[in-house]
Amino acid sequence: MLEVNFVGLDPLIREAAETYVLEDPELPLLVFGTLSLLRPGVPIEVEGLSVPVPRTAGLLLEKLVTDRSGEKGERDLLVAIGLLLLAQGEDLDELETTYRELPSELRYAVRSNLTILSLMEPHSGMPDPRPHRANIRTLLLRLESGEEDLP
Repeated sequence: MLEVNFVGLDPLIREAAETYVLEDPELPLLVFGTLSLLRPGVPIEVEGLSVPVPRTAGLLLEKLVTDRSGEKGERDLLVAIGLLLLAQGEDLDELETTYRELPSELRYAVRSNLTILSLMEPHSGMPDPRPHRANIRTLLLRLESGEEDLP
């Protein structure tokens, strides 16, 4: 399955926790600050079309910081495990650096979602998180190191 999202970024948003309504008489839109975590990556070619994609670190962090519930929330977390499996060392370094810049409540959300992901069962057509629980634990421990709000 391929899910395509068309994303507009507001370059004026500086806080990932910021969200506002972009008023428009025909199509008002919600603008989510968590999308400010996305950075342009290397475009991919799909049947001769160049498609812009975000860098792995920002997309992974956006999936982990976003508070969704139900099927959409579970699917986002399963996308996160797929991204974690694709992540290289420099992606994880970038993720950690960006994570450290987040407000404490968003860092908590990331750790909470990693914990939920580590307990999830597989869903049809999505990456199975069970064989990768050690990867999730390693990332969680990496992010928890240096956190003052943890015992």
